[in-house]
Amino acid sequence: MILKTLVLGLLETNCYILADEKSREAVVIDPGGDFEEIKKEIKGLNLTVKYIVLTHGHFDHTGALAQLKKTTEATVLIHAEDSSMLTPTDQAQPFLMDSGADPCPADGTLKEGDKIQFGEYTLEVIHTPGHTSGGISLLIDKMIFVGDTLFCGSIGRTDLPGGSFKQLIDSIKRKLLTKGDDYLIYSGHGPASTIGEERRRNPFLTGA
Repeated sequence: MILKTLVLGLLETNCYILADEKSREAVVIDPGGDFEEIKKEIKGLNLTVKYIVLTHGHFDHTGALAQLKKTTEATVLIHAEDSSMLTPTDQAQPFLMDSGADPCPADGTLKEGDKIQFGEYTLEVIHTPGHTSGGISLLIDKMIFVGDTLFCGSIGRTDLPGGSFKQLIDSIKRKLLTKGDDYLIYSGHGPASTIGEERRRNPFLTGA
């Protein structure tokens, strides 16, 4: 599998491009900004983007969404509880208009256990609310793309609309820490980590 990480936008959001080496079908996770960089990477790898998947609806993860959708005609997917964040009618999400990004409604919504197929690979949707009510993580093999649910040595903020500290910790402990220590964690910001490392050293999870 092809995996590329692009650090994009003012908040340095990690955008992930996953692709099947044979079919060249790809998924773009969280196109947070800098559309031309995403476009250049896709073109350079000769990929066809089948899906654009959003781990949640905050502007720093959706900044290049409208442009990428227009260019690739890929299917935009987000959890049902965050889908309204992609349109300007949701007053609980003030970040969309402030960012200058164009609205781009989802083509479909996701729920726990859904599968997203690209080429010979499959992403499994894990609902991990807490940062937002519709936050998701995406599991493939022993890799988990967790959005802003869990970071290397930290966790996502919970003081924005739809956030809940209790819910976030519950999501991490019940949905993520149940995986093996060797599972890789790819977050929405910052470096990658592993389940084992966060289990042992993350102060929000150890109680330190």
